Amino acid sequence: MTVHEDYLARIGTLIRDARQHSGLTQAQLATQLGTSQSAVNRIEKGQQNLTLETLSRIGSTLDSELVGVGKGTTGPSHLRVQGETTLSGAIDVKSSKNAGVALLCASLLNTGTTVLRKVARIEEVNRLLEVLTSIGVKATWLNAENDLELQVPATLDLASIDAAAARRTRSIIMFLGPLLHRAGRFQLPYAGGCDLGTRTVEPHMSALRHFGLEVVATDHHYQATTTPVDGPRRPIVLTERGDTVTENALLAAALSEGETVIRNASPNYMVQDLCFFLEELGVQIEGIGTTTLRVRGRAHLSTDVEYAPSEDPIEAMSLISAAIVTRSSITVRRVPIEFMEIELALLEEMGLRYDRSEEYMAENGRTRLVDITTHPSQLRAPIDKIHPMPFPGLNIDNLPFFAVIAATAEGQTMLHDWVYENRAIYLTELTKLGANVKLMDPHRVLIEGPTRWSGAELVCPPALRPAVVILLAMLAAKGTSVLRNVYVINRGYEDLAERLNRLGARIETFRDI
Repeated sequence: MTVHEDYLARIGTLIRDARQHSGLTQAQLATQLGTSQSAVNRIEKGQQNLTLETLSRIGSTLDSELVGVGKGTTGPSHLRVQGETTLSGAIDVKSSKNAGVALLCASLLNTGTTVLRKVARIEEVNRLLEVLTSIGVKATWLNAENDLELQVPATLDLASIDAAAARRTRSIIMFLGPLLHRAGRFQLPYAGGCDLGTRTVEPHMSALRHFGLEVVATDHHYQATTTPVDGPRRPIVLTERGDTVTENALLAAALSEGETVIRNASPNYMVQDLCFFLEELGVQIEGIGTTTLRVRGRAHLSTDVEYAPSEDPIEAMSLISAAIVTRSSITVRRVPIEFMEIELALLEEMGLRYDRSEEYMAENGRTRLVDITTHPSQLRAPIDKIHPMPFPGLNIDNLPFFAVIAATAEGQTMLHDWVYENRAIYLTELTKLGANVKLMDPHRVLIEGPTRWSGAELVCPPALRPAVVILLAMLAAKGTSVLRNVYVINRGYEDLAERLNRLGARIETFRDI
């Protein structure tokens, strides 16, 4: 195989993985690109020459920075990692990605001025801001602390929505809740794979129908129609205890006068932050942190409000995992302990030694924080399989980190990722760095440790947490590793490589020339 053929084959594999992660068939991707299924098939097999324009269009459609075109970029960014790293020092956990995204959507409810403190400057936030500004919202970064001011006009220009940005964030579905009160008819673009009737979308529709919303899916859009109602006549029972589903129901209930009862609600961290913010706007909510929420909304919300979203438990888990896999002693400050207790209890069972500070309050005055100091530990596999559960169980987004942790432990560990259809598959990429990871089925992997990590070159999988797991393994791997096309990491983490470098990691960001 020539160098050119090898390059095309690698790009084809990357496109195939990104397509599958987006839930698209080859035929659906072909339709969005305006080409044939056979052409997509040739591309994925590495049998089709590709122009920069074609790569850019595919990357935009699949929310994957396959190529960057424009000022200051010559292609996707990559990471070069010098391994066998020992970390030291202290690091602060940044504000929650998922809470920040929910609060950006919630800002549409408020015609006063909203100021959000220390918002994570990540690609997911950037895409949402592009959407918000395109419909008339004024967004201003106030300072180096990442404080963000949002001013929402009385009338939104929904016809001018930035469709390209909207399709690059699955969070766009959380516009349905606030917008159903702002427009009788509107259209929202949606990311590929979000077909009505699938697990991820239908629960939203079931909840929002109580507020008079009907949605029809056409090519690449939700066509939404709202019929005025007097609010839900009976409790809304969510068909799944999903975070974004609960948030959408809350956003709809906030501008609905009278009492709305939401049952089987998620009490997870981003939902609690959204509830605290809505309370600042004047919405009354009972049951925060439980699975039954009673919401007394208001017909109009126009309040000048400031709010600081709490720290991100998934980032906290990422940093603790980095310490474990590199056998390092670091202090992770501002850990939201309420949302990390199960993970820490399981790590204690596996043999992790750590110190924990007294509790103190986050800037929102409600979330409890601690500082965690890790110590190099000899870990052993847990007796039972590791699986996630809705809060207060082990967080679904934290499960992948136990793959790299289990690979450092003595013995055999099974991970059961029952929520996502294919995410467990990406964890098998750790085998290229020396781990013994066997795929049992699309939801379960068996990991045998301990691992003698060795450097390798990998393409970033299109799933955020498995991508970070691979980066953490590279910190411990002997020699030099390369992780290509890291846009997916930048979607959920702010300056992760640079912040790890401050702890002693040796990670270089580069682009192909």
